[in-house]
Amino acid sequence: MAAEYPDIDIAPYIDHTLLIPTATSEQVEQWCEEAERFQFAAVCVYPAYVRQAAELLHGKKPKVCTVIGFPTGATTSAVKLYEAQEAVENGATELDVVINLGWLIAGKTDEVHKEIAEICEETGQTVKVILETNLLTDAQKRLAAEICMDAGASFLKTSTGWNGGATVADVQLLYEVARDRAAIKASGGIRTIDQALDLIMAGATRLGTSRGVDLLRQRDTLEKSK
Repeated sequence: MAAEYPDIDIAPYIDHTLLIPTATSEQVEQWCEEAERFQFAAVCVYPAYVRQAAELLHGKKPKVCTVIGFPTGATTSAVKLYEAQEAVENGATELDVVINLGWLIAGKTDEVHKEIAEICEETGQTVKVILETNLLTDAQKRLAAEICMDAGASFLKTSTGWNGGATVADVQLLYEVARDRAAIKASGGIRTIDQALDLIMAGATRLGTSRGVDLLRQRDTLEKSK
C-alpha cells in the first residue's frame, strides 16, 4: 500500500520520541538537534527533561511534548493535573495523557471525562489522549474517543507502545469516530516506512516514534527505487 504514495513528506508528521527508561540528557540534546534538522513536528520526552528540551528548541519549529500519567494512566487525577501544569510551566506545549483505563472499563465515564477536561481547561495546551487501543474492545475505543473529545482533547492517540503498537484498523476506527473533531496520533511499533505511510493514509496526522531518522532514510531509499 505505502508504495502507492511516494510523494508524502513524513517529517512533519513525526513526534520524535524518547521514552526509554534509561533516557539521558545527552540523548535529549541529540533528539532535539535531530528534530530541528529534519523539521519534525515535536520532540516527546519525559517530564524530567521538558525544561531542557524547551531551552534547546526555544524559537525553533518543533514543539515540546511530554507524557502525563505514563504509561498506565492509573495515577490520581490530582497527580496528573499537577504533572501537566508543571510540564507546561517548564515549557511543554503538547501533553500526551494516558486515560484511566480501569475507570473506562468499569463504566466510570464521568470520572474519565472530568480528569481529561480539567487538564485541558487548566493547562490550555494541546492534549493528546492515549487510549491504549490494544487493551480495549472496539466499543470501548469508540466510547473513550467520544468522552475525551467531549472533554476537549485535540488528539486521539492509539498507544503508549508498552502494550502493543498502532494498527491501521485502530487508526481508521478513531478517524471515523473523530469526524474532524480531533486529530489522530498513531504511536507504538512504527519501524518501517511502509507502516508509517499506511498509518498516514488511514488518517493519522502524527506518528509517535523513536525511529524518525531511520524512517526518513528508508523514505529516501524508497524514492530512489522509483
